[in-house]
Amino acid sequence: MNKSPAPSQFYEKRRAVFPKAIDGRFRRLKWAIMAATLAVYYITPWLRWHRGPYSPDQAVLIDLAHRRFYMFGIEIWPHEFYFVAGLLIMAGIGLFLVTSAIGRAWCGYTCPQTVWTDLFQHVDRLIDGDRNAQLRLQGAPWGPAKILRRTFKWSIYLAISFGTGGAWILYFADAPTLLRDFFALRAPSVAYATVGVLTFVTFWFGGFMREQVCIYMCPWPRIQTAMLDEKSLIVTYKDWRGEPRGSVKKAEKEPEKFGDCVDCNQCVAVCPTGIDIREGPQIGCITCALCIDACDKVMAQVGRTRGLIDYATLEDSAREEAGAKPLPHYKLIWHPRTLVYLGAWSAIGFALLFALGTRTHIDLSVAKDRNPSFMLLSDGTVRNAYTLKLRNMEARPREMEISLHDLPGGVMWTDDMPRSAATARITRKVDADQILPLRVFVTAPTGDDTETDFAFELRAMDKEGGGDTAKTRFDGPEENEHD
Repeated sequence: MNKSPAPSQFYEKRRAVFPKAIDGRFRRLKWAIMAATLAVYYITPWLRWHRGPYSPDQAVLIDLAHRRFYMFGIEIWPHEFYFVAGLLIMAGIGLFLVTSAIGRAWCGYTCPQTVWTDLFQHVDRLIDGDRNAQLRLQGAPWGPAKILRRTFKWSIYLAISFGTGGAWILYFADAPTLLRDFFALRAPSVAYATVGVLTFVTFWFGGFMREQVCIYMCPWPRIQTAMLDEKSLIVTYKDWRGEPRGSVKKAEKEPEKFGDCVDCNQCVAVCPTGIDIREGPQIGCITCALCIDACDKVMAQVGRTRGLIDYATLEDSAREEAGAKPLPHYKLIWHPRTLVYLGAWSAIGFALLFALGTRTHIDLSVAKDRNPSFMLLSDGTVRNAYTLKLRNMEARPREMEISLHDLPGGVMWTDDMPRSAATARITRKVDADQILPLRVFVTAPTGDDTETDFAFELRAMDKEGGGDTAKTRFDGPEENEHD
């Protein structure tokens, strides 16, 4: 009887990656960037910024309850969301710019998945030892020593993950107050849910999934690879120089038959995603350049020129293969596509700065009643109703005056005033960082026009001045309706 064929395997089982520790200029750069990004993330909610007695003193705060976004001396209101949209657009174009200039540097150095994975890998080395020790422990049977070591290491993972989730919620409320309420079990339930979700995601993604997130889950590598071409500066193995591979001993015996690559596999051993850069550009390469550090170290040991693996464009690598001198990296970065991205990024940045510098700290919005659009009063005048919102964006109370413009004979009063007190100008005090809603009734003599465009003008009464104007319309009856 014939045996049934084994079921087909559509996916290769994951091979765990245990990167080897390496020292070099790119590894030190990764250390510096990791330290800086983690410090910014964990420390920023604790920074203070004095804004006066009426505003929070947390330097960076996303105040959802009051619909404000504070960043040091800048305060963004809901109607100014275009600033946030502009920053997001700049971030997107900035990623295009970086990719065009130096490949996937974002993935290799500053992506949160990369930073926390790198941090957890250092925890691995601290507890389990370097690559070889980790491989031995991985293959060892489970016993008291392995269980204890794993429990200790995963506890550190969990502490880092909990700190990550806890730091995130501190951006949305006063950090010291929320921290006390959190551990006193007085914080909102959404705070505990958010910390729980982020703790799990950080623990699982950074501790266990690691390179799988970069290779399989993240869409950005697919986008980036579509943006790269022969002019992009990426980590490149110069196969024309390294092939065919051979050990040092073989190369000493027959130097004309072998290239510079001694097939030591150190570039593979240090790679955090476990790829072999010698197979050419691939989606698993996050351009961290640790393989360059490893290869340069080996080249120095065997007395060969560094740069077998290096930052280079495919175009410049072909030029070097032909015998020409490679161009400096700063010349390779600046090409038309990079300049276009830089120009767009700079233009948006300058536009946001201009808008930020010229914006007023007083704002007026007007909503006209639509039903009924007007009322004909017994004295022959027509009344329209409006809802005004007076916005004071200063950290202090301000006296403001509302007036009518381009409405001859028009007067107004509010719902807390008698009609007999109607006037063309009304003064109100608006508290610091507040919006004052105001119900306003406007009357004007009827005329031939059924619609008249006019404006409300808001003006601050203090010495700093400033104001805003909101255009609207005054509706009246048609001629036959009036008759």
